[in-house]
Amino acid sequence: MNIVANICLVYLSLSACVLQATTRPAPEVRPNVVIVIADDQTWSDAGCYGNSDVNTPNIDQLAKEGLKFNLAFTATAMCSPTRQQLYTGLFPVRSGAYPNHSQVRKGTQSFVHYFKEAGYRVGLCGKRHIGPADSFPFTNVTKGKLAAFVANPEPFLLVYASDSPHRPWTSGDASQYDPRSLSLPPYMYDSQQTRTALVDYYAEVTDFDRELATVDHAVSLAKKKDDTIFIYTSEQGAQFPFGKWTCYDIGLHVGFIMRWPNHIAANSQSDALVQYVDVVPTLLELCDIQIPAGLDGRSFADVVLGHKDQHQRYVFGVHTTRGIIQGSDSYPIRSVRTRQFKLILNLNHTVTFHNIVTRGGGNPAWPSWVQAAQTDPIAKTLVNGYMRRPAIEFYDLAADPFERTNIADLPQQQKEIARLSKVLKSWMRQQGDQGHATEMLVKAHKSVSGK
Repeated sequence: MNIVANICLVYLSLSACVLQATTRPAPEVRPNVVIVIADDQTWSDAGCYGNSDVNTPNIDQLAKEGLKFNLAFTATAMCSPTRQQLYTGLFPVRSGAYPNHSQVRKGTQSFVHYFKEAGYRVGLCGKRHIGPADSFPFTNVTKGKLAAFVANPEPFLLVYASDSPHRPWTSGDASQYDPRSLSLPPYMYDSQQTRTALVDYYAEVTDFDRELATVDHAVSLAKKKDDTIFIYTSEQGAQFPFGKWTCYDIGLHVGFIMRWPNHIAANSQSDALVQYVDVVPTLLELCDIQIPAGLDGRSFADVVLGHKDQHQRYVFGVHTTRGIIQGSDSYPIRSVRTRQFKLILNLNHTVTFHNIVTRGGGNPAWPSWVQAAQTDPIAKTLVNGYMRRPAIEFYDLAADPFERTNIADLPQQQKEIARLSKVLKSWMRQQGDQGHATEMLVKAHKSVSGK
């Protein structure tokens, strides 16, 4: 079965949860925590998530041993805002970390503080891309010391943050992939350059999969597998059009798998809607640590342990183009999603959407799309759809998981659009998000301002 058919099955089988009731840990038992984070991996680009082209044996094995979330999301498809919401339990605008390469407001606390206060060692191995340091006082763990950090008898929380598969896609063995045999999803234009880029990207996904296995092996070697909550997550969409730097599902949807032997049912899956901001309170509850007041996230521990099969009713998205490399001067995007529908508001839609991809430096395949758009209507639709968007986009994700057909103008959808608009604007008010005005508070990138 190809990637398109497999991913459609994920969306159309929303009731296919296989969860078993399990027991909460005793208060005196506090598990270790490992979080392995990819860097710009599209959620569907793993075998267990429906991509039969890419080789991810270790991610797939983790899914067999744990709980695979089919509907997990970040609120913004950019690296530093995504990581900081994952670590703080706060949405991007509220924390201050909503532009790319940004930091949370001074005084903001993260799960580093909460776990340290509970007696945990809290380490970070790999990419930081967060700040200020006082908000994320991780112990730095080098790869050479990772095994020793895990083997220490004191409880620990370890974040392993890979640099892969972030561009420029130079890690891994590209020879294992044949570009001619790949199945392309409908948001990609089928050109030789696209297929070559996919090969390089898939090679780096597979190399990340190797890294995940290295971390997992260190946990097993220390004989701590049964006592460790092990999490894999994909961070956000890859640097292809409609992925990173957007509010489409290719950008915001994330892969998320949790394993905890004897507590989390093996080879299970959940269609509960969860968000990155929910991870902090969830881990605190599972580790019997008090959840602080004021977090945006809400614990989904009952889903993890098989007591519930639903969590959030809505998940939200926010994108700030101002300030990114070669981005539009202002192109704020906000979104809200249910299990079935997605509403996207392009708050400055009269201008052209730009980023490093459209400027020619962010993805080697894009120039071939632009050239083909001169004569090929499929390429033209993709290029225009990426760069020139309407004020409102509305998608039925059950029928259209790749968000290719905007149904915002259909009369029968107006009631649901109005309802979700109200939900989204209420969330924005709660976050202190004024849309375009909030976007303009961001310092323009020098490539836009001309400085």
